[in-house]
Amino acid sequence: MPSGDLFKTIAQHIQASTGKPFVLRQAASVGGGCINSAYRLQGDVGAFFVKLNRKDRLPMFAAEARGLDELAATATVCVPRPVCHGLVGEQSYLVLECLELRPAGAACDRLLGQRLAAMHRVVQPFCGWHSDNTIGSNPQPNNRHSDWVKFFTQQRLGFQLKLAETQGFGGKLQRQGEKLMERLPAFFVSYQPQPSLLHGDLWGGNYAGDDAGQPVIFDPACYYGDREADIAMTELFGGFGRDFQPAYADAYPLDAGYRTRKNLYNLYHIINHLNLFGAGYLAQAETMIERLLSEA
Repeated sequence: MPSGDLFKTIAQHIQASTGKPFVLRQAASVGGGCINSAYRLQGDVGAFFVKLNRKDRLPMFAAEARGLDELAATATVCVPRPVCHGLVGEQSYLVLECLELRPAGAACDRLLGQRLAAMHRVVQPFCGWHSDNTIGSNPQPNNRHSDWVKFFTQQRLGFQLKLAETQGFGGKLQRQGEKLMERLPAFFVSYQPQPSLLHGDLWGGNYAGDDAGQPVIFDPACYYGDREADIAMTELFGGFGRDFQPAYADAYPLDAGYRTRKNLYNLYHIINHLNLFGAGYLAQAETMIERLLSEA
């Protein structure tokens, strides 16, 4: 548990950022994260959610705050509002609005489908974003590009494959990955997505309902890209009820080729997990690449 002085300093920063008195009464650890440590700071009036990490992780928190602001500006899906971020000694921090979250039910899943569809209608003429960010704790480059296939090849699959090679995952993964990147245009012959605002890391652990039954998404890795990438990840690790995708499709129908491309988009996350958590994801990544090569 970090020192009380750390939390007292953060409480002062909260007060300065909000312009409202905040007297810290209790700092309690909150479980569930694998990258940051998280705490609930309870004041005499109100509470805040705080993430802590090493000093050098401040750019990650700054990018997350920008992503939450951009999602909030769409007035579609609810997100926790960022309050402030910065450094205290050797630790970086991010303070967020504290929402009371609980598991989502069918009604919440339907609302998420409808509101995510509305969020995906926020578009730009470019892929990428105005800054790089992170996917988990790995870098995620977002240099703007007018061509989605080239963007995904270079800044998503290509970047993760190079990172995997530096971590000792060469051989078959690299050979087959290179073949797949050469064949990527085959998956987009009759499909040209307009870049939508994406959450970027939309698995079940980054979604919940609030105390009013409204859907909330958090921990974004935002950029503009093919909306199918967000939908694909909702199928990767579970956590979304069966009412979610029909509600989304009713509001914003998916192209028929989605069923194939979803594996392409989820490959990015599996290789990222390989780079984050190790060789347990290697066989899955190689199998996915082989399947995609057979379909290209």
